[in-house]
Amino acid sequence: MWARIEPLLRALKGAMGKPMTPHRPLVEGSIFRLRTWVAWRDVPAEFGPWHTRVEAARALQQETGTWEKVRLVLQAEGDAKGEIDWQVSVDSTIARVHQHGASAARSQLKTTAHTGGSVELQGNAR
Repeated sequence: MWARIEPLLRALKGAMGKPMTPHRPLVEGSIFRLRTWVAWRDVPAEFGPWHTRVEAARALQQETGTWEKVRLVLQAEGDAKGEIDWQVSVDSTIARVHQHGASAARSQLKTTAHTGGSVELQGNAR
């Protein structure tokens, strides 16, 4: 999988400046965090310094849109190879609203009209 992702990431060294931290530990650190739901500081040090991982994840996600590009390329490759099943399953389960939420639309109205039951206004009764 890494061989498919690596070419889509930006170069490690630009025309000037010191080389960047290698992408693989940063990407694997991000994946570790997503799988375990731990804070960035709690990701093992083998994935690089935590502040570097945070900045790299922010840059990949927000500034450069790299993750979106990776997703689109991998999705197109998978679709071309027939690896993606595009069927969707829709569940018809019905979730009933809580009894206090059922009259939310009525309680938002500032009216004293009879609603068939007691009206619970969220604000002052005046």
